Amino acid sequence: MNKSELVAAIAKESGHPKNQTEEFVNAFIKAVITAVAKKEKVGLIGFGTFEARERAARTGRNPQTGKEMKIPASNSPVFKAGKAFKDAVN
Repeated sequence: MNKSELVAAIAKESGHPKNQTEEFVNAFIKAVITAVAKKEKVGLIGFGTFEARERAARTGRNPQTGKEMKIPASNSPVFKAGKAFKDAVN
């Protein structure tokens, strides 16, 4: 399911027009990205939690040359599914 299919499904379920639903979906995505970028957790009970996790600096290998290279520390966005979501999938 891509974004336009998601918008169509939400519009059908809620009874709102697609253009209004797309604005809501875009606002939700923007709010989650902004919060996670500030290293805040966004928890939706039953659905899951969005957060940023720090990845330590490490040594890797260039696959073309085989030479060792340093990979700098970074932050990665992470989603952890909630219990209700996991139960629905299983």
